[in-house]
Amino acid sequence: MTPYDRFGELFEAVELAHLFADSKTFADSVPKYPPAQIVQAYHAARHAPDFDLRAFVDTHFAEDPLHCSGYEADPRVDMATHIDRLWPVLTRNSREHHLWSSLLSLSHDYIVPGGRFREFYYWDSYFTMLGLAASGEDRLLCAQLDNCADLISRYGHMPNGNRSYYLSRSQPPLFSMMVTLVEQRGQRRAIDYLPQLKQEYAFWMDGEERLAPGEAHRRCVRLDDECWLNRHWDDRATPREESYREDYEMAQRSDRPAEQLYRDLRAGAESGWDFSGRWLDDTRDLTTIRTTAFIPIEVNALLYHLEFLLARLCADVGETSEAGHYRSRAERRRKAIDRYLWCEERGAYYDYDWQRGHRSIHLTAACVAPLYLQLASPGQAERVANTVSQRLLAPGGLVTTEINDSNQQWDHPNGWAPLQWMAIEGFRHYGFTDLAEILAERWLALVDDLYRREHKLVEKYVLYPGAEFACGGEYPLQDGFAWTNGVTRALLAQRQGMIVG
Repeated sequence: MTPYDRFGELFEAVELAHLFADSKTFADSVPKYPPAQIVQAYHAARHAPDFDLRAFVDTHFAEDPLHCSGYEADPRVDMATHIDRLWPVLTRNSREHHLWSSLLSLSHDYIVPGGRFREFYYWDSYFTMLGLAASGEDRLLCAQLDNCADLISRYGHMPNGNRSYYLSRSQPPLFSMMVTLVEQRGQRRAIDYLPQLKQEYAFWMDGEERLAPGEAHRRCVRLDDECWLNRHWDDRATPREESYREDYEMAQRSDRPAEQLYRDLRAGAESGWDFSGRWLDDTRDLTTIRTTAFIPIEVNALLYHLEFLLARLCADVGETSEAGHYRSRAERRRKAIDRYLWCEERGAYYDYDWQRGHRSIHLTAACVAPLYLQLASPGQAERVANTVSQRLLAPGGLVTTEINDSNQQWDHPNGWAPLQWMAIEGFRHYGFTDLAEILAERWLALVDDLYRREHKLVEKYVLYPGAEFACGGEYPLQDGFAWTNGVTRALLAQRQGMIVG
């Protein structure tokens, strides 16, 4: 059960009373007594003239014990050494699980991103693993993978993170990439994760067999007689518990049906791009978000990789019919991506608005994903390389979108480590090594500049000279930061001749 499921009116009262600057604080707090007992005490006391909600909360709840404490960096060490020393600081263990906590227990140690993010996140973990591999942290590398496998086995999918309030959604499906990375390191056999890979695929394709052309169910959309692709979704249509007040107040300002707005906000959180003008009708107005209406580029590229890996592994264990099934699925998806996401006139991949029947107008850094997953043709890759060079290349690396009026964190002028990695590796796959090196050098110079001045790595960066810190979004800039550490450490290792990813 989620905190809202357990506490109902009490949870809503606390969140809407602005008792905490960050809505996530109460969602992560730990009940000191059985939830039913706390609810009973609240109902008995709340109408008293002297009732103090904050005092009630302090009496009945404790702060999340897995908070990220401060870390004093040693300014004398280089950036690679700093990152290597951060892994133990960002490592957590939830085997000693607190009763009634929103935290989902895990069997292995795990890396948290840092700052307000005190739990294990899905897509963050893959990019973190790149750095763990570069640092030689093979035990933690395997632990990340095994935690994902355990959660998929337990819940039928990999949730957004290991909190009960994240169970209704996932994030970009990178489990197949995790399996491939750890197999390449010689630490695990990919075949051992075949059951979880099949579960992940079934989760994303749920309902496909019942769809007529133009229909969708959960994350699966049938576009025509031959094409099925995927979108983001969340099984709940209520305010996100980690952002309850913000979502509720937004719905009060909007003319849209509240459930529709909540669903699109939650789907935006599943995308990992929370939030971006990429999903908005009006880039200056978050209430116009329509995430569930879009077929995103990177999700479908990642599912192509999953289908391709499933085909190989099924063949390896003698499941010939299943291998052919997944192989045909991969080819079907590649053709559908070419038909609906590739734009020959604009020379790049674009999200597809399946509800309105046209491609998005917004060029985003997600256009590099088909190169990263190697499903683009050589000609398409060349067109993308040219488009990115002309429109998305900034002094500090790859800019997220060209949208500069949204005040959302996944838009211009911010840059994010995962997108840099996908672009750099994608261009390398197709022989655009000069462009890959330019991106890598610009990103490393940007991160190193802030590290030299502030002795830290952060969640996101402004990609232009003279700016101190990235802005936009729902919360202050976070230090830590695991996926920045991971991508940066992997790029530094490549500079030294190591192969990572």
